[in-house]
Amino acid sequence: MLSAVRRVASANPAAMMRPLTSMTMTSAFSTSSSAYAPHNVKNITVFGSGLMGAGIVQVAAQNAFNVTMVDLNSEALKKGQDIITSSLKRVAKKQFPEDAAQQKAFIDKTMAQIKTSTDSEAASKDADLIIEAIVENLKTKQQLFSMLDKVAPEHTLFCSNTSSLPIGEIAKATKRTDRFGGLHFFNPVPQMKLVEVIRTDETSQDSFDSLMDVCTRMKKTPVSCKDTPGFIVNRLLVPYMMESLRIVERGEATPQDVDVAMKLGAGFPMGPFELADFVGLDTMKFIVDGWRKEGKIDDNLVAPVKLLDDLVAQGNFGRKSGQGFYPYNGVGGKK
Repeated sequence: MLSAVRRVASANPAAMMRPLTSMTMTSAFSTSSSAYAPHNVKNITVFGSGLMGAGIVQVAAQNAFNVTMVDLNSEALKKGQDIITSSLKRVAKKQFPEDAAQQKAFIDKTMAQIKTSTDSEAASKDADLIIEAIVENLKTKQQLFSMLDKVAPEHTLFCSNTSSLPIGEIAKATKRTDRFGGLHFFNPVPQMKLVEVIRTDETSQDSFDSLMDVCTRMKKTPVSCKDTPGFIVNRLLVPYMMESLRIVERGEATPQDVDVAMKLGAGFPMGPFELADFVGLDTMKFIVDGWRKEGKIDDNLVAPVKLLDDLVAQGNFGRKSGQGFYPYNGVGGKK
């Protein structure tokens, strides 16, 4: 539940629903990610060039994978490339603070590992692993994988980066459910060490081992989880945030006091209301509503909270809309 948020909160707090994990927790579960036999994944294709997709592409390229980034149009791909270049510049300056030539060489070498494409079929023909990081919509993901199942090589592993949708339901759109799993990265991907590796009842052991191996080769710490709502991190995090909302709705404390209490009393770098604003209240509601519909989580944990529903209905989504539990200026900072 705790994030390596000390770094994230000061660096890039946007889309924080993904980043919330714990360095301590990761270490505690390190037995899940011990040595795995090497597997022959060399070519990775990533669908989606937003923050998550671009981050995954960057980390894969930095660690010598051949990567193809795919999106609907060249404009989206250009934005993804800009995200990667900007991030690599920060990494290069940190690694080579006094050497501009080495900085440039590092950036050029990494970018040389990356191709871009708007042609899904061509981008998939040599892929050993396909990672999907597109819009969080079950039908859209199923449509993508159904198409890819027809054009990707038989050996290609399929993965979704979803944070809230059932992996097994996405996999049903394909005929390779044994070669399908989840790789849930956390944002910002280049900084966050954790990856939740999700295996369904049909994911083969070889496929699972391959995914764990890919994560370690990306210098990430993988933890294994079954295909359960929210996986590990969000399953713990979201109910905590919902109970924070109920405390305020009952008039027991203010959002400001709850945030201060959790930061100073529990050592959290961000309070639940600051975090909710960064996540996006609409995103939080989307996840909770989905879990409630699935009926796989205790109703009390995901019961509707009028306070949240009203804010979303008013278009007050948090940081991205300029108003949530706190007001924000044009660049996303608190007023």
